[in-house]
Amino acid sequence: MLSILLFVPTFFFLGVAGSPFTAERTGAGHRVAIRSLRPAFDPHTPRIFDARFANEELKSVLTKYATAAQVLDGIGVSPEETFPFVQEFQIFDDPAKIQPTVYNETASDSEKDTSKKAQAAFLPVNVPAGVATMPLIDYMSGTLDLAYYGPMSFGTPPQELDVDIDTGSSDLWIPANCRNCNSKQFRTSVSSTYRDQHKKFSVKYGSGDVSGKLAMDVVSVGSLTIESQSIGAVTSESQDFQDYPNSGLLGLAFGTIASSKKPTFFENLLAERRIAAPFFSVHLTRNQEKGSEVCFGCYDASKAMGPVTWIPVKSKTYWSVVMDSLNLNKTRSTPSNIIAAIDTGTTLIYVPDRIARAFYGMIPGAKPVSQYGPGFFTFPCASNIEISFSFAGQEFPVDMFDFNLGMTAVGSRDCVGGILSLGDGFPADLAIIGDEFLKSWYSVYDYSNGARVGLAPSINNK
Repeated sequence: MLSILLFVPTFFFLGVAGSPFTAERTGAGHRVAIRSLRPAFDPHTPRIFDARFANEELKSVLTKYATAAQVLDGIGVSPEETFPFVQEFQIFDDPAKIQPTVYNETASDSEKDTSKKAQAAFLPVNVPAGVATMPLIDYMSGTLDLAYYGPMSFGTPPQELDVDIDTGSSDLWIPANCRNCNSKQFRTSVSSTYRDQHKKFSVKYGSGDVSGKLAMDVVSVGSLTIESQSIGAVTSESQDFQDYPNSGLLGLAFGTIASSKKPTFFENLLAERRIAAPFFSVHLTRNQEKGSEVCFGCYDASKAMGPVTWIPVKSKTYWSVVMDSLNLNKTRSTPSNIIAAIDTGTTLIYVPDRIARAFYGMIPGAKPVSQYGPGFFTFPCASNIEISFSFAGQEFPVDMFDFNLGMTAVGSRDCVGGILSLGDGFPADLAIIGDEFLKSWYSVYDYSNGARVGLAPSINNK
């Protein structure tokens, strides 16, 4: 039997909470409310850095991207020709069903880069301001937004489970008939459409692992349904995951890096012409219980405050783009010219060691700190600095609230920075851009025009 090894990110939770969700249909696009788990936090209370979660995620990132250098070189990836994103895209459903006005981009290079078909497909979902979802529960370590979840339905009749939304991996997995799993799981015997593929796989994290078998079944988000979706049916979890409230993970990177060697759920939606436009959009809240969402085949203009800037995808593996530089106070810290993976499944930001040292070297009083392990730096809490990343010749700031992970101790003048070094053993030309950055930017993941990532200022920046 074929053995499959799957790398995905680690999640960290101290409690369990759940809530209903709202999936709203607009034309052929769907908005799915995501669960972001965190405890209540008083923003006026001084934050103290807790190294436990940051260390666990650093281990997870190193594991998740352990083969990134080979993947970006095309080693061990599935041929693009076998996936639907090589097709010409158009609006698959009747455009008359979608009533919003066409999104107007400002005249820019992005307009030159956009084909007429892609422009026609870029239709925002018409969501009135303030439309409510069922209450979402947000869980944090300090002020870290650790993970975002959304509900999916599996099998016949449908069984609803929560999955993490991850643009940094490509496989969909859930616990199924798992004796030592505490989270809600999929009961395969109840589903009349479940099909065992007789292939084993394992999911390896920085702090644990899960294992099971590859299967096929009906999978749905709202009324978007794939009749034969490849899923990992997890039958065993290590102790690390026993208290996790989520059930699984939905990978939204390109299917070329899927361990199953099958198209992702979103790519199947494209191939079967189930959605109006070939992109999905993500809004992640900051210190709010409500509002996070993924918009499949649509764009929620109520979550953005400005035009979209398009950045070409470098490799159809991760949602990888060229990162021109990491900047401090509008001064280029180093002309990096490296690849950056845009990853909703990662909380912080990770860059090669040389870039991290050059960046913190520009902040007076900043220094590496070994007490938390390799990769961490502190900076004076009173620093008046502006941090930004440059993509496609444009700067994209990071909110200082997200960058500042907290003081090293009560009353300390030093704070821990949210940009970590990946160390010498990691590819020297790869950065991981996580939720710390994405909370400031409404992000669009578009399969048209050769594949591209769009960034628009988030309503979080108000």
